[in-house]
Amino acid sequence: MNKLAGIDIGNDSIKLVLDGSKEPLVIPNIIAPGYERHILQEEDSPWKALDVTIYSPSLTQRNQRYFVGQLALEHEDNMELEDSDNKAVSDQSLIVALTALAYQGLMSYASGAAHGNTDEVEYVLGTGLPVRTYAKFHHQFEQRLVGEHEVTFHSTPQLRNRKIKVTIRKVAVSIEGAAAIFHLATHDSLLVRDEEIYNGCIGVCEIGALTTDFPVIQRMAIDNHFSHGEQIGIATYLDAIIRDIEDAYGYVFQSRAKLVQRIKNRQFTIQLIGEGQVDIRAVVDQHFRRAAARMIEMIRKRWRKYPDIQCFYVIGGGASALKPYIQDAAGALRLRFAEESEFLNMYGYLKVAKSRMSQTANV
Repeated sequence: MNKLAGIDIGNDSIKLVLDGSKEPLVIPNIIAPGYERHILQEEDSPWKALDVTIYSPSLTQRNQRYFVGQLALEHEDNMELEDSDNKAVSDQSLIVALTALAYQGLMSYASGAAHGNTDEVEYVLGTGLPVRTYAKFHHQFEQRLVGEHEVTFHSTPQLRNRKIKVTIRKVAVSIEGAAAIFHLATHDSLLVRDEEIYNGCIGVCEIGALTTDFPVIQRMAIDNHFSHGEQIGIATYLDAIIRDIEDAYGYVFQSRAKLVQRIKNRQFTIQLIGEGQVDIRAVVDQHFRRAAARMIEMIRKRWRKYPDIQCFYVIGGGASALKPYIQDAAGALRLRFAEESEFLNMYGYLKVAKSRMSQTANV
């Protein structure tokens, strides 16, 4: 039986939720070369030690071993996506996405199937792309996902030496930001929850790690002319924070994700060599104020070009981090924010997939 899932293949993290579940899986979009680990104490969760070999016809290197997510977070040879990367064709994003789908398949394995030494799981997926890459790449993105892939777990606790075939039957690709608004406008049953959003003209500023999208949605339809995307996200400012802290204090963050964890937990004190400590809050504030000013400038620009927009939602993982700074920079400009902002696209992708599947079934 196919599992219906929404997966947000973000540049900072992969977020996955199964239909009927309220607990999303989040894996940092980071990988490092894998090898036989020298384990002194086994991790207390398989999520913390995703050590996999992935075979996929869509990958350039089809049978390589990787440390994924949390395990790669502080690895000296880890890789995070950069501005020039396109998630539609990125091997790294596919590696982390397939790891997430395999992991979730094994964790909810009661409804799966097994043949010999290989477990199997089948999916119908909803996912999305930024405004600027959707038109050109969404068919290629779909083709790379659809098909059979195989993931083998190595030193991962509870999953050691487990192999699973991940079969993706269908993929519904939508636009980042627009899917989030669809989620806000509808119930899980897809019935209308908010008439103003569903029938209105809504502007969106969806702040990601490497991109910021500005789709304009009129009665749940994308405006082709006025929807736009910028090749800048919060990662630009996180990288600047990391550089400034290293220059000033000699403290090195091995990844953006490591810095983001500290900011989310409001842990602004870093440890220096020689038992010294320093508070980095002022450095974070400085760059996040710059980021907020840039976002407000872009929102004003989009709203002036399309004055029929009734309200503007600021969403995404970047919006969660920058919310107080954006509110300060906005002044009299009224903007809307939403709870669990970083998960809105993921839930929207699930609903889009559910909607398209039901339409297909009714044809």
